[in-house]
Amino acid sequence: MNSELFPSLATLDLRGSSLTRAELLAAMPRSTRSVEYATAAVEEIIASVRAEGFAALRSLAKKYDGAAPEHFRVTEEQLEQALENLDPKVRKALEESIRRARIFAQASVPRDAEVSYGDGSTVSQRWVPVRRVGLYVPGGLAVYPSSVVMNVVPAQAAGVTSIALVSPPQREFNGLPHPTILAAAHLLGVTEVYALGGAQAIAALAYGVSEDQASGDAAIEPVDVITGPGNIFVATAKRLVKGRVGIDAEAGPTEIAILADDSANPAFVAADMISQAEHDPNAASVLITPSSDLATKVRAELEQQVAQTKHHERVQQALSGAQSSIVLVDSLDAGIEVCDAYGAEHLEIHTENAQDVAGRITVAGAIFVGPYSPVSLGDYSAGSNHVLPTMGSAAHSSALNPTVFLKAIQYISYSEQALGEVAEHVVELSRAEDLPAHGDAVLVRMNERSQS
Repeated sequence: MNSELFPSLATLDLRGSSLTRAELLAAMPRSTRSVEYATAAVEEIIASVRAEGFAALRSLAKKYDGAAPEHFRVTEEQLEQALENLDPKVRKALEESIRRARIFAQASVPRDAEVSYGDGSTVSQRWVPVRRVGLYVPGGLAVYPSSVVMNVVPAQAAGVTSIALVSPPQREFNGLPHPTILAAAHLLGVTEVYALGGAQAIAALAYGVSEDQASGDAAIEPVDVITGPGNIFVATAKRLVKGRVGIDAEAGPTEIAILADDSANPAFVAADMISQAEHDPNAASVLITPSSDLATKVRAELEQQVAQTKHHERVQQALSGAQSSIVLVDSLDAGIEVCDAYGAEHLEIHTENAQDVAGRITVAGAIFVGPYSPVSLGDYSAGSNHVLPTMGSAAHSSALNPTVFLKAIQYISYSEQALGEVAEHVVELSRAEDLPAHGDAVLVRMNERSQS
């Protein structure tokens, strides 16, 4: 078979090499774009929203979205109308996605904990939902009602009662978000929805916006946590407001890595690489394999399938970018090491004993095990969450889940006797740290006890 089929997809040949962890990390196929280039522009957007409120939001919507609504908050009637007009088959699909996602999210809520160290001494931890969250649903090249589900369901499972959802205004819908997004929000019982997109939406959620009497727009109350995927300007804005609010992760363009051996079906592998590449010209599709024969067959499949897919130009651009590659390795063990270095948002396992191989992976946003668990299943209806860490941040970040919307509060309750049992240790450690007043705060209690 012609090895030059689909030559625009690069090959990274790691066979015969012995790389350190740092060298392996540096070798991974990544986009040459960085959030740094957007920082100055996003800082300016955030500053203008904080200073000028709705006037800035209106100007920015016209500039970046090509449309601004009469009022940024979507009315209850508009939400109801969107659901009424929703294709019944799409509604049924959304309802099933919601059902499965809710079951998994509720099972993922952590339990409270309590420990006793003896009579009169307990330490406990209680998970408490944050007061208010802001959920970002992208617009742009595609419509993402599934992202409404993935953001809202874990927040509701966590017990959050105040939810604000934002999505970019669309010119073809008179400045409102896409009606399918509005329908999904209404289906989930979300009533606070804004036609806001980009970095300006993140700024509005993080800092709030005062009431505008001139336009009649009511105030937007600031949130405690912001979640949801978006473009590089949204990701940069989330980075800049982190600390003011909590965020899920700095999500960049989507990415898929596939670890495959000779047992893999090349048509499946190619189809899954294309499925993520159609999101965005900057999307990453990476095949990691010890089989040069499979690599050649996948190239042949790409040659055929890319030409037939609807968004073939976008797919071609994504597969031709520096972020996409076929990575050749010496063995499956070497492939697992590459997977952990790459830290894929989505990682598929197409190998013999796929379940065992998946269990050896330690860095990934989500792992799709076996030939009949494609990423697109997780995007919509698996029950898992598709808001995942990208650009290697899976090394320290997780899929969106209820804990993102929860905070753990610890409770310490010691009786007089229980404090006396540990008082000497507190005093000694306070002196060792040259913080004697810490120990004195215990001794004053012990002295009062001895005098009584």
